[in-house]
Amino acid sequence: MNWLGSLQQFGRAIMLPTMVLPAAAILLSVGGLPWGTWGLPMVSEVATIAGQSIFHYLPFIFAIGVALGLANQEGPAGLAAFAGMALYDYVVKHFSDALLQPSTLIGIIIGVIAGAAYRRFKNVRLPEAIQFFGGSRFVLLFMGLFSSVFACLMLWLAPILQELLNGLTWVLSTMGGFGLFLYGALYRILSAFGLHHLLNNIVWFQIGSFEAHGDIVQGDLPRFFSGDPTAGIYMAGLYPVMMFALPAAALAIIQEAREDLKPKVRKTFMRAALVCFLTGVSEQIEFAFLFASPGLFILHIILSGLAMWITYALDIHHGFSYSAGVIDYVLNYHLSTNAWLLIPIGLVYAVIYYNVFRYAIRTFRIPTPGREEASTLGDWVGNIPYQAPLILQALGGKENVVQVEACITRLRLTVVNDRLLDGKALKELGSAGLIKLGGGNVQIVFGTYSELIREEIRKLMDRDLSHVKFCAPVQGKMIPLSEVPDQIFAGKLVGEGVAFVPDSGELVSPVAGTIIHLYPTMHALGIRTVDGLEILLHIGIDTSQQKGCFEAHVAAGDVVEAGQLLIKFDLDTLQKNAPSLATPMVITNPDRVKSWSYAPFKQVKKGQGTVMSVVMYDKNGGEEKA
Repeated sequence: MNWLGSLQQFGRAIMLPTMVLPAAAILLSVGGLPWGTWGLPMVSEVATIAGQSIFHYLPFIFAIGVALGLANQEGPAGLAAFAGMALYDYVVKHFSDALLQPSTLIGIIIGVIAGAAYRRFKNVRLPEAIQFFGGSRFVLLFMGLFSSVFACLMLWLAPILQELLNGLTWVLSTMGGFGLFLYGALYRILSAFGLHHLLNNIVWFQIGSFEAHGDIVQGDLPRFFSGDPTAGIYMAGLYPVMMFALPAAALAIIQEAREDLKPKVRKTFMRAALVCFLTGVSEQIEFAFLFASPGLFILHIILSGLAMWITYALDIHHGFSYSAGVIDYVLNYHLSTNAWLLIPIGLVYAVIYYNVFRYAIRTFRIPTPGREEASTLGDWVGNIPYQAPLILQALGGKENVVQVEACITRLRLTVVNDRLLDGKALKELGSAGLIKLGGGNVQIVFGTYSELIREEIRKLMDRDLSHVKFCAPVQGKMIPLSEVPDQIFAGKLVGEGVAFVPDSGELVSPVAGTIIHLYPTMHALGIRTVDGLEILLHIGIDTSQQKGCFEAHVAAGDVVEAGQLLIKFDLDTLQKNAPSLATPMVITNPDRVKSWSYAPFKQVKKGQGTVMSVVMYDKNGGEEKA
């Protein structure tokens, strides 16, 4: 793994522990309600203390979360990080009169060491007499010894680190609004590579100190929730962009879509705009124009930086536990300063983004979604378990995938060969963008469903199932079998599968196999795969009487490859005389199939893969192959 891939994994790992912060924000918000006037003062006290406890134990949360993120969610790594952090905390409190800082940074360091130690020592073998301490148990032993030495070093090293952070805080404060502009711009640049969490961790959890309730809290985010009136300047400027600007850009993309594709684009991007407005998750919108128009993304970078500068100049302080969406805006409003100004600023930004994006898309013919034929994840999100095999195939197959992880909006993968990735197929399956970082490290943006997709891909990789993948037998439009104007096929009395409406006169084999039957009129034939699947291809509906329209290029008993020409047919004559050109491709022994996956129903090219994929049972009683 190269350095950029390592940063990618580290960025994902330090994001994991922040998922607990919304709970703290909700509890503190509940605690701020006037429970005393309602005769329930205990509720306010309990909720406030519970919320503050999360920030008190934030170093422990970061240590455990980072270790789990770096060790592929393995429990012993998280336990080792907790043990290391507990040992460190007890030692420094015993030997130091003051609280040692930076605490959150120390949690991250211990989490990194625990994660790395687990990956390095989880399979270690010791002499038989002491092998009880081998394997993953050795990681706990190692972290206990390491943390004791590390705590002693930090007794004199931590003040030095704190001085460095204080110096960084001073530099940023002297830069004023320009420093906020640089942060906002750099945040957007790094977000394209999924590395913005590295920058945010420094600013949100390391910069600045504030004493609250006997604890020293650090970083813009914990200080904001602890009542520091100077905190919140590194988060306030994100609200106008997340709540207003990017949803307006999504509306512009919808408006500039082709009329025939606009319903599909509207469904997808209205959902993306709502997600961005509510939660501040913006990648699906940003990736819609990141690759299509780098110029628009550069403008987005500049305007994002200006939003930070403007909120700083107007002395606006606001923060969030998760991201800059309206939920956090309302939830944490009671802790903010001048936050009402974010609404007019956001409305101005919405007008700018909407008009600039519409003008640029139309004038420069930017191929944003809906300007060209494309599919979206929204079309089949309910069938993720059945579509995952197609995604895995587009990734080059399970043999090409070394590791698959996910953050909020993207898959983060390490692959053997990134040239085997089918970017076009991934786009058709709902991907908003594909980023190759080098060294086999890639990111694929699937929006907020990325975690579900990762789980399904992992299930496929953990099982050795027999897959059969089908390419398109004709050039034309792929349609569901239920749309075939024939009750026998539409009712699935012959078998299960899909159908195509051809726009050229050639039928090719969708799979490798043997021709088991060729009808005398040559309008249909049967193929058997090596796995025992039997496939019927039937050109058009009620075409058996159309003599002279078909020319076979194979015979019964021939062995064929996927994509090999089977039959040529007179498309024009069939169009005039046949009730329908719908060409079913059905599996006539569907009892052999455990699950089915279909690509989006749209235009396909002859031989294009994969339009359908099935997972088979074995031949003995329907159990999966293993």
